[in-house]
Amino acid sequence: MVEQESLRGVLNPAAVPAKFQLVRHAPAPDLAYFVQHYWLVAWDLRGQPPHCSETLPFPCVNIVAEPGKTLVHGVISGRYTRRLEGAGCAFGITFRPGGFRELLGAPLHTIVDAALDSGALFGSDGVALAAGLAATDDAGTRIACAEQFLRAHAPAPDVNADLVNAIVAAALAERTIRRVSDLATDFGCSQRTLQRLFREYVGLGPKWMVQRFRLQEAAELLARPDAPPWPVLAAELGYFDQAHFINEFKAVIGRTPSAYVQGLDQRREVQQHV
Repeated sequence: MVEQESLRGVLNPAAVPAKFQLVRHAPAPDLAYFVQHYWLVAWDLRGQPPHCSETLPFPCVNIVAEPGKTLVHGVISGRYTRRLEGAGCAFGITFRPGGFRELLGAPLHTIVDAALDSGALFGSDGVALAAGLAATDDAGTRIACAEQFLRAHAPAPDVNADLVNAIVAAALAERTIRRVSDLATDFGCSQRTLQRLFREYVGLGPKWMVQRFRLQEAAELLARPDAPPWPVLAAELGYFDQAHFINEFKAVIGRTPSAYVQGLDQRREVQQHV
C-alpha cells in the first residue's frame, strides 16, 4: 500500500520531483506497531549539476540500503545533508519512535547520530538483509525481503514504547504543545519520567522533539508560495520573541528565516527555466 506523501522535513520541497522522487509504502498490519513505513528515493541527474538534499529528520531510526552498504541510522539530532549526483536510489525502513529499542538491545541514546553496519548489528541476518535488498530494484521484492527480516526480529509488545509513540504523535499533531510541561500534563507523568523514556526509547529528549516539530512546520509553511511573512508565522507558532525564532531557526536549519525564503524563491525561479 502506497502512503499519502508528506514533504514535512524536506527543506526544499520544490526539489520533489524536480530533482528526486520519494515514495512511501505502509508496512504489513502485523508489523505496524513498530514499523512506520518503507521509503524509496530515486534520482537521475545525469547531465545536470549535483543536488544538495537537506532534511530535518523525524525522531526515528532508519535502516537504509544503498549500493554497497546497508546502514542503521540512529536519530539525527541536526540537519541532514546528502549530495545527489548521477543516477541512484536508496531504500529505507523507518521505525516508529519507540519501535527500535528491543531490536537494538540498548538505550537509543547510544546510537544518536551514528550509522552502524547492518551485519555488525544483526550478524548473519543483517548480512542477509543487505544482500537481499541489494539484489533487486523492485520495491515489492525489497519490501518482502525487509518484512521477512522484521518478522524474525519483531519485538514483544512494550507499553513504554506505545506510550512514547502516543506522546510523539500528540506533539506532532497539536500545535498548542510548546513545552515539555504540556506533554507531562497531557499524559499524567512527570517531566523527569518523560526525559528518561525519551533517552531510552528515542535517544533525544522531549524538548528537542518539540523544537524539531515546530521548526519542521515553520520550514514547511515558509516554503509555500503563499506563505505569510515569517514574523507572522513565528507568532502563529508561539514564538513571541522574533530574535528567539531567528536564533533557533538558524541554529538548526543553517540560515535565517529570511535567507531560507530567499533561497527557496531563487531555486523556484531557476527550476521554472530549466
